[in-house]
Amino acid sequence: MKYAFFPGCTLESAAEELMISTKKVAEAIGVELIELDGWTCCGASHIQDIDESLSDSINARNIALAEEMSLPLLTVCNTCTLMLKNSKTKLDRDDQKKKVINQHLEYSSKAYQGTSEVTHFLWMIIKDYGLDELKKLIRRPLSGLKVANFYGCHIIRPADVMGFEDPLNPRSLEMVVEALGAEAVDYDQRLACCGFHSVFPAEKEALSLTAKNCNLSKASNADCIVTPCPLCQMQLDMYQPDAQKMVKEEITMPILHLPQLIGLALGFEPEELGIKRHIIDVMPNLKVAIGIV
Repeated sequence: MKYAFFPGCTLESAAEELMISTKKVAEAIGVELIELDGWTCCGASHIQDIDESLSDSINARNIALAEEMSLPLLTVCNTCTLMLKNSKTKLDRDDQKKKVINQHLEYSSKAYQGTSEVTHFLWMIIKDYGLDELKKLIRRPLSGLKVANFYGCHIIRPADVMGFEDPLNPRSLEMVVEALGAEAVDYDQRLACCGFHSVFPAEKEALSLTAKNCNLSKASNADCIVTPCPLCQMQLDMYQPDAQKMVKEEITMPILHLPQLIGLALGFEPEELGIKRHIIDVMPNLKVAIGIV
């Protein structure tokens, strides 16, 4: 299996551990990721509010890079997936809009055809690779680990663009977690917003949401939260100390990237997956739950 890989900005900065763990897991399961040469930022769900045509041009160009490779385009970021799929959906449904965008792309000697699909790492594991195949590679079953699944807004909504599963009752994360041997706990906030995109204009509200998301996972007796989105992980992990100070409560809930959780089950050690780069230390919980030291 081979994919054109769109890492997105976060993997080359604040979430380097996600780049590390994604590549480790992909190699272990025999999935080849070929990074796009010359990819650019997706716009992070903000640029379209300023210039929709520019947003579509940027993302059409990124998809065109994958089309030149004759490969589907894979991301590990919910927001990148949404931005790419949103532009693709519009262009595939409107020939006139596609014509206009391709006129813009002439400046970069690219053309959007609509031949490459856009997928997310989570979707690839379930739909393309298959959980039965993944189970065959498990070396460290995560039995004893209780996981709260946090989807994030952009991987399930809007449904007519994302379209992978029921946005009101998604099951993909639960399916992967249970395939790894862990327990997916009942968690009221699994479909909630993380607050990342409002942390600067509405910091108090975003931190309050972070505290709620983390506290309710503790109420579900979770050992950790797992998310398929680096922006959700960043908000819940990096801003958790600030959220604790604001609500004057002890939270201390570790937040894992999905590839890190899979990597643990495949037998990788935490340091190989960049887990020790996190703000909130997950090691005490891993030691108690599954004996990792």
